Amino acid sequence: MSSETITLYEAIGGDKTVRALASRFYELMDELPEAARCRAIHPPDLSQSEAKLYDYLTGYLGGPPVYVEKYGHPRLRSRHFGAAIGVAERDEWLLCFSRAMQDVIENPKLRDIIWPPIERLAHHMQNREE
Repeated sequence: MSSETITLYEAIGGDKTVRALASRFYELMDELPEAARCRAIHPPDLSQSEAKLYDYLTGYLGGPPVYVEKYGHPRLRSRHFGAAIGVAERDEWLLCFSRAMQDVIENPKLRDIIWPPIERLAHHMQNREE
């Protein structure tokens, strides 16, 4: 009997799934009218944002620590402090992430494991009140 533990990164499908998740997230942000305020605080070209999200999620979910190797400690809140992130922007970001997970991660139990820390992270990133 094997007691081998796998990471969330492996459980959701590894690199292919994390790439698809980051891609779908930014597609949704670009497409959904209800994500317009969150989209507005991003650069016109989302490719660099998508690449950084992919790098971050890879390590965050238990894969290789690509983001840390490239950029050092994430310090996400301080790196995003220049962007005005209020309740609307936070909630729109969460909407895009939730829908991207639904579209890309097949197993609902895995989505349920990933969601609470992602939701806490989004709340932590908020840096202004309405």
